[in-house]
Amino acid sequence: MSGMVIRGVGSCLPAQRLTNVDLESMMDTTDDWIADRTGIRERRIGGSTSDMAIEASRIAIERSGIDPATIELVVLSTTTPDQQVPATAPTVQAALGLNCGAIDVNAACSGFTYGLIASAGMIALGSGPVLVVGSDALSRITDYHDRGTGILFADGAGAAIVTPVDGPGSLLGWDLGTDGSARGILYADIGSVLKMDGKEVFRRAVRVMASSAENAMQRAGVTIDDISLCIPHQANIRIIDAAIQRLGIPMERTVTNLERVGNTSSGSIPLALDEAVQASRIADGDLVLVCGFGAGMTWASCVLRWGAA
Repeated sequence: MSGMVIRGVGSCLPAQRLTNVDLESMMDTTDDWIADRTGIRERRIGGSTSDMAIEASRIAIERSGIDPATIELVVLSTTTPDQQVPATAPTVQAALGLNCGAIDVNAACSGFTYGLIASAGMIALGSGPVLVVGSDALSRITDYHDRGTGILFADGAGAAIVTPVDGPGSLLGWDLGTDGSARGILYADIGSVLKMDGKEVFRRAVRVMASSAENAMQRAGVTIDDISLCIPHQANIRIIDAAIQRLGIPMERTVTNLERVGNTSSGSIPLALDEAVQASRIADGDLVLVCGFGAGMTWASCVLRWGAA
């Protein structure tokens, strides 16, 4: 059985910025009020799920150095497909000129991590390289006059090329979970916009992020002191603060970029991962903890040894 390693990452953000000052004219709020409660100053909007996924994927493939013809599967995590039918992954596959399978995964903000772990399973069964993408155009389903949701959600995409290696590879431990009884705290009906019970999301999110991360580390046989960098879902700075305090990891070992990009759901973790890689915050051999939660309610965490071969 083969292990997996991430060979290249890429990301894409639409050009249009929607700042907190812009939102002041759209709802009863202020820049400081939003920043204090969420950590967000601006967000990007205006991209389509497929266009952002394609651009992020092109960059990831180029940086990986692999031959695109060797890719055997595209896994696209999204809550905002271009169409209800068909899935958006085939659009990405065709635009990139790939000859492979292509599927969508919907686990909301946990989706990229779900896709990453699923790709490790495919590789263990003999698959060649897998393109894992998280892309969401949440501006399509967000009411920017609603102070409960409009201050949070945005558009963005990130992608990773996962390739097989001999031996155990990078994925040391993982944890996936769902509590479908909590689906009503964050949802969007078909043809409607996002609705959220913010207090209940906060209460549950902090607990499940910390417990899922602990489960993944236990499976990996490591402790929080072994972790070089934590990449949490970029939902809300207060949720991140509370979760990492529970875990006992300091902010200086935690990646945050939501001040500039907001909550991009499936795009959140790969965007933060790409930013960390490009800023040289991750070195070969480092242990990286990825953790997050999403609507459903879903949660997902994993421990990666960066560059393991």
